[in-house]
Amino acid sequence: MAEPGQQAVPELPVPPAVVSERFPDQAAELTRYAGWLADAGSIRGLIGPREVPRLWDRHLLNSIALAELVPPAARLVDIGTGAGLPGLALAIVRPDLRVDLVESLLRRATFLTEVVAALDLAGRVRVVRGRAEDRAVTELVGGASYVTARAVAPLDKLVRLGFPLLVRGGSLLAMKGSSAEDELARYATELRKSGAEVRGVVECGIGLIDPPTRVVHLVRR
Repeated sequence: MAEPGQQAVPELPVPPAVVSERFPDQAAELTRYAGWLADAGSIRGLIGPREVPRLWDRHLLNSIALAELVPPAARLVDIGTGAGLPGLALAIVRPDLRVDLVESLLRRATFLTEVVAALDLAGRVRVVRGRAEDRAVTELVGGASYVTARAVAPLDKLVRLGFPLLVRGGSLLAMKGSSAEDELARYATELRKSGAEVRGVVECGIGLIDPPTRVVHLVRR
């Protein structure tokens, strides 16, 4: 029980069995990250208390589903990463990846730095405080092969934010859920003018999460 004047920490749900089945070597580390989200992440306002009971299904499984879309040894930039979703979760289950977590807010960047250090990920995960559109950020993390984004912006803006960070032929993976097709239709003209090649809406994480994670896949020409 919390002391008077302190916020109670919601109890962390038990990780689904599928986590240890799919990621046996990374399940413990992913569970530690879930603990950080439920505890410090909730207390500092990065994760709402009502989100803690559904951390696994709504946030973590939804994020690590993207692992099947990223090839080995890729360099990935997660823009507007917030509490590290999906970028930090992906870095945990995919130890072959090099990941930059781009976040503009100090309290979020501080949280991410602490988690990266606690999980001993600093050798391949970097926290970059700033906005994706900042020139300094572009110079620091540009040239990536993959950019990911979750609940950051509409597709037209995501392309303006993400494409400068990608090499030609690099991929933007935008988690969009049920709005994916509507956004592709709404911003078709803007995407064409930006030079985006639309690979379509991909469902990933089948057997891991139900319903599967839905991702808009765009390639920078």
